[in-house]
Amino acid sequence: MYPAHRWLGFLGCDMTDPVGLACPSDPEDAVGLSAWAIARARSLGFSRAGVCDARPSDRRTELEAWIDVGKHGPMAWMAAHMEVRLNVAKMFDGAKSILVVADRYHDGRGDERPAEVHDASRRVRVPAGRVARYARGRDYHRRMKRRLRTLQHELEAAQPTVRGKVCCDIEPFMEREHAQRAGLGSCGKHTLLIAPGLGSWLLLAAYVTTAKLFPSETAPPADPCGTCTRCIDACPTKAITAWSVDSRRCLSSVTLEERGSPSAEVAANAGEWLLGCDICQEVCPHNQPTRRSRREGVGGDFDGRNAAFALLEVLGWDDAARRRAFGPSALNRVRADQVRRNAIWCCLRPILEGRGADLLTRIDEIARDANESAITREAASEVIARVHQA
Repeated sequence: MYPAHRWLGFLGCDMTDPVGLACPSDPEDAVGLSAWAIARARSLGFSRAGVCDARPSDRRTELEAWIDVGKHGPMAWMAAHMEVRLNVAKMFDGAKSILVVADRYHDGRGDERPAEVHDASRRVRVPAGRVARYARGRDYHRRMKRRLRTLQHELEAAQPTVRGKVCCDIEPFMEREHAQRAGLGSCGKHTLLIAPGLGSWLLLAAYVTTAKLFPSETAPPADPCGTCTRCIDACPTKAITAWSVDSRRCLSSVTLEERGSPSAEVAANAGEWLLGCDICQEVCPHNQPTRRSRREGVGGDFDGRNAAFALLEVLGWDDAARRRAFGPSALNRVRADQVRRNAIWCCLRPILEGRGADLLTRIDEIARDANESAITREAASEVIARVHQA
């Protein structure tokens, strides 16, 4: 039997244009339903789509060991709802299949290292902190789910007995494992999914359903890395070992998830990363732009706003200022005092380079202000001590 996407191609259908292609109403037509779902997902703007069975995870031993030694770090939610996370069929009775989709949020082009931004009031360039590319612009969780729910509603209207749930990375769901099973790609040593020809600038979502879909044609996941260790070598906090990340050291986890005071050793290596980190992806050979990857483009929901913020400005934020600056973005779960703590650590490099006299003055004020939060005062005192030691 042919996989669903080939079946559709033999009918002469354009998989990116579902006009005239109705969702099959026959619940036994797994091949036709799978073909329609993949075509509809592509027409909704997703870069990749594939189907797999809703069977239990093969990674129980690895996940439990990772959590047992504390490598989930500040992400306590990783240890919650473990049985659902490890068996998607427990999300609801009767779950049979998963449609997995990927959005591409960056194409690897351009030098996007804004160590400085323009201060219009002073007409100068000032030190800034960077934001990881996936977290720029509007909240991808809402945008991806909204598009995928369009597909869900159409399928469930055609087959009223079908039920399902749309998932993103905020649900207890092994999205990268299911993406591998659905044929979207393979995980690299940095643990992120690498899609052939696209790289790892991808966000994943899924529709878990009681409908019986025909699985995409897949081969066993191949090792996309070989002897390459660029991501491991480039990580400034040494958070990566092959196919494993220690979230206690990962700058993405520390800057976005840690609500207390991170390890001073780790925080001192934040560089200009205010929120998140892209270093392991920037150095990955799969992410270097090619003709093919340039043709693929980037999802329309990713406009690149909030790429960087002036550090001196961030040091003065309260929660209202934080909300105004972020807008409706995925960053809104990060509290104002967390962002200010991160900004203090980002000030270390420009101060040591002689570009941050005003930053040092402001940090000194924070360290001595009893009304400041404990995490900002602690970060300020540590940065001042490191400046004096330099």
